[in-house]
Amino acid sequence: MSKKAVNPYAALQVRDFRLFILSRLFITLAVMIQAVVVGWQVYEITKDPLSLGLIGLAEAIPAIAVSLYAGHLADIVERKKIILVCVLTLALCSVSLFFFTLHAGTFLLQYGATAIYAVIFVSGFARGFLSPANFSFMPQLVGRELYQNAITWNSTIWEGAALSGPMIGGLIYGFFGITAAYCADVALTLAALFCYFLIPNRPLPAITEEQGIWEKIKTGIRFVFSNQIILGAITLDLFAVLFGGAVALLPIFADEILHVGKIGLGFLRSAPSVGAMLMAIYITHYPIKKYMGKILLGCVAGFGFCMIGFGLSTSFWLSMALLIVSGAFDCVSVIARSTMIHTLTPENMKGRVSAVNSIFIGSSNEIGAFESGVAAKLLGTVTSVVFGGAMTLAVVAATSWKAIKLRRLDKLD
Repeated sequence: MSKKAVNPYAALQVRDFRLFILSRLFITLAVMIQAVVVGWQVYEITKDPLSLGLIGLAEAIPAIAVSLYAGHLADIVERKKIILVCVLTLALCSVSLFFFTLHAGTFLLQYGATAIYAVIFVSGFARGFLSPANFSFMPQLVGRELYQNAITWNSTIWEGAALSGPMIGGLIYGFFGITAAYCADVALTLAALFCYFLIPNRPLPAITEEQGIWEKIKTGIRFVFSNQIILGAITLDLFAVLFGGAVALLPIFADEILHVGKIGLGFLRSAPSVGAMLMAIYITHYPIKKYMGKILLGCVAGFGFCMIGFGLSTSFWLSMALLIVSGAFDCVSVIARSTMIHTLTPENMKGRVSAVNSIFIGSSNEIGAFESGVAAKLLGTVTSVVFGGAMTLAVVAATSWKAIKLRRLDKLD
């Protein structure tokens, strides 16, 4: 990276990128509000920690099932078209959840949480296609020299929405009821759809020469598994998120351990994004220039320690502090990994590579939620979170030992 100071607002000066991150803001707010409301609603219906894990599983199964094909599609079809269809599908899912709450929730009285799981299952297909299309569309909106700046701003906006979304969801649900919360979810999803629509189409890069869908998909998979830096970074985050996430169990912590109710749940869900957004703003002005591999490994280890502390805490404020710090560590990991993938992947393979990344990272959030639910059922809520944090530390040690190129990575330029 050049020693010349980079304008921290350079990517924001590009109109289409501004529309893109505004769309991301709206859709992320909608998803976060929906996650808080669905989690609390399902827990109220079932009073079973495993049911919270099943929410993640219901979304992860279809997302994983379509990811590789979705990545292939993002490399041969205009990415904006895919995005519009996916966001429209998410809007229809939000409308369905909204209608379930009308007439005093009589529909849910008849079908219980099954109806909610069905809608989340459909939304999983949409998110499976949306992720690689979004990932590969963003770098088409800015120059290569602005990749890290654009990624950092994208992360900042995402974290800001992830910070305020659960809080907004908890407050709307707590003060105005579930129907109002789902109404906000619908409105924000439609706003995201409108902003995406305003971005002009971008032509596809030259399509790679492999013949047949499966050959193209295998090329993307081979690229990831032959690049130790990308594979190491993705694997590190996969197992850290799989074992280290306690988000799915937050309704139990809020209700039975910390005794803070629905509004407290909103604050707990927002806490990691407080640290993440502050860290993203810092990195925007002071980007990571060296020791990228060691910083990535250290931050994932820090995340694991925070999860152990959170699991053992019985203080609301200590739990909040640990979640905030965990968010700061996680933000560094996200920005470093995304910068590596965008910089080291050819433009005409980004859809397929991001699909592999999606299977490893995106779906690991949902599978991690299921793992947390199962572990909480078998080991107890506190023990499962502490165990997950310890496993995260073990993964960091193993990755540091095996992925030598990642550990020694200094600069990407």
